[in-house]
Amino acid sequence: MASQPTCEAIANHYRERILSGELEPGAKLPSNRELCGTWGVAAATVSRAFQALVVEHYVRTTPRGTFVADDPRWTLTPRDRLARVQRVKSFLAEGETSIVLAAELIRPPLYVAEIFDLSHGDQAVRREWVAGRGRTRTIYAVTWYAAASLAAAPELLNTAPSRNHTMTSKVLEATGRKITHARDDMHARSAKAHEANHLGIPVGANILAGAHRWSDGNGVIEYGEWCLPQLMTIGYEYRP
Repeated sequence: MASQPTCEAIANHYRERILSGELEPGAKLPSNRELCGTWGVAAATVSRAFQALVVEHYVRTTPRGTFVADDPRWTLTPRDRLARVQRVKSFLAEGETSIVLAAELIRPPLYVAEIFDLSHGDQAVRREWVAGRGRTRTIYAVTWYAAASLAAAPELLNTAPSRNHTMTSKVLEATGRKITHARDDMHARSAKAHEANHLGIPVGANILAGAHRWSDGNGVIEYGEWCLPQLMTIGYEYRP
């Protein structure tokens, strides 16, 4: 006999549908009675599942029912952004838009040069951007590419918002490379002045900052540093 779904399984199901855009902001979810029948579980199991989604700001409850949050406080992990690049060529979540603050060919900081294994004096492409959903800023980021990628993908210096979300995909297509290894590092700290300005939060507010490295056998393809405003939720699944 198959085991009953857990509250975690139910929460994951609706979280993924919201993240994918299948359930849009404001969409009404089935009633607890309907969910109990659909999943074959007790009301307490459904209640715990949706309590988790409320805490994570994916949904809101009202006397009229449960709805996907109008201005949800979630964004994608680098892992999820890479998965979207591979699936739909865009690193933005459904409903996110972005603004490019800068796109330039410069001499990078020493640590960035070392990440790309650049020689002294070599340049790299630096792209600075911010994304948001509705009134909420979801991420401030700086992404780096080796100058060699610019020859194949001159659009790296394009600042048009409509081009930003597919930039990683365009670099991969232009260079013929494929990301085979990825690593994320994260830490909590206070927002610096320029980060706070772009995220619309007070200087010194708590943020989650991180960096990702996407590479293949020939080295790093994209290195990015990013930060999220306080109370922004990110998450991912893994097999123990």
